[in-house]
Amino acid sequence: MLQHRLDGPDDAPVLVLGPALGTTWHMWDRQIPELSRNWRVLRFDLPGHGGAPARSADSAKVLAERLLATLDSLGINRFGYVGCSIGGAVGIQLGLQARDRVSSLALVSASSRFGTADAWRQRGVVVRTNGLDPIARSTPDRWFTPGFVAAQPAIVEWAVQMVRTTDPGCYIAACEVLAAFDVRQDLGRIGVPTLVMAGAEDQATPPADARALVAGIPDARLAIVPGASHLTPVEQPGAVTELLIRHFTTSWQESPAGPPAPAPVITPTPTRPVGAIAELESAAQIAGRNDPYDAGMKVRREVLGDAHVDRAMENADAFTQDFQDFATRYAWGEVWTRPGLDRRTRSVVTLTALVARGHFDELAFHVRAALRNGLTPEEIKEVLLQTAVYAGVPAANSAFAVAQGIIREETTPED
Repeated sequence: MLQHRLDGPDDAPVLVLGPALGTTWHMWDRQIPELSRNWRVLRFDLPGHGGAPARSADSAKVLAERLLATLDSLGINRFGYVGCSIGGAVGIQLGLQARDRVSSLALVSASSRFGTADAWRQRGVVVRTNGLDPIARSTPDRWFTPGFVAAQPAIVEWAVQMVRTTDPGCYIAACEVLAAFDVRQDLGRIGVPTLVMAGAEDQATPPADARALVAGIPDARLAIVPGASHLTPVEQPGAVTELLIRHFTTSWQESPAGPPAPAPVITPTPTRPVGAIAELESAAQIAGRNDPYDAGMKVRREVLGDAHVDRAMENADAFTQDFQDFATRYAWGEVWTRPGLDRRTRSVVTLTALVARGHFDELAFHVRAALRNGLTPEEIKEVLLQTAVYAGVPAANSAFAVAQGIIREETTPED
């Protein structure tokens, strides 16, 4: 069983709230007063989080199965589910493997593939080597907007302490869960109404990831929350609560078999402010936009990194802007997104071509990209040795010098 707590009336329909990596069920504290008026709200902790037993899981599927076993032990069959980040991955798994039990879903700061496997495994290496303190100290930059960090130092410090008190082994295992998570080809099998919610300023799971979820899930809608980063329920609690109430009161599905679960009966409340909530978009609206720019920018950032792309975009002017748009749409949106080769293979091809043509400036950031795409330093060495045979030893010699510096930089944890 997962460590959990219940709030709200015993006879109300059940709403389950799933946490983000490094958080506890307290990340949902500011939603509970409203949600527990009409739902029986169950919150749970991930293994090793919030004092939960350090019994790690190796996949989102296993986490979903443990949650279902916990619900079984409480006699709960039908439920709605909200999950943030890795909690969203659990929600997607529930939509795939337990759709007969899930009334409707809300996926917050979620993705069908969370960044790159190499990035998550590198984070695990940093934790294994240095403990959780470096990750905890960098948490505010990943979870919150700069304005929130400046205005809410107590909440920010609370968030840092949540990460610090997590079991390191379970944190590393959760990183492996996210590294292995890839359901891009399975989204069409999610058969329940789904709300996908993203913070407008989230860099970890940007709005492009949310739009990809909505485009792939048959009955899904999108909400972008302004003034929020990754931990949207903490940063914009009112907007998130309003969106959840609106979604679950209008999309609650009866069970296809067996006695129906009660639908929520909403007690009238004063009108809540909704100014911070973006207009909801349907999958059909998103699918109507065929411009590959957003998809290209997403891949470009995942492969090259935000810092490199931000520099390129900031340095663009009237003379170079059209080229930047062209590269994003054609190279990244049309070619790098094609399904015929995986990103590891594309990195191998790219490294080889850059060495052969002597483009060593571009080689530097594509070595960094290759590491993000899952190539190990040993594999990059083999690519360069192979290239030396066919493109020349002098070119490979220069390439080794470039790659050596980048690999040292990327594989050394920050202080």
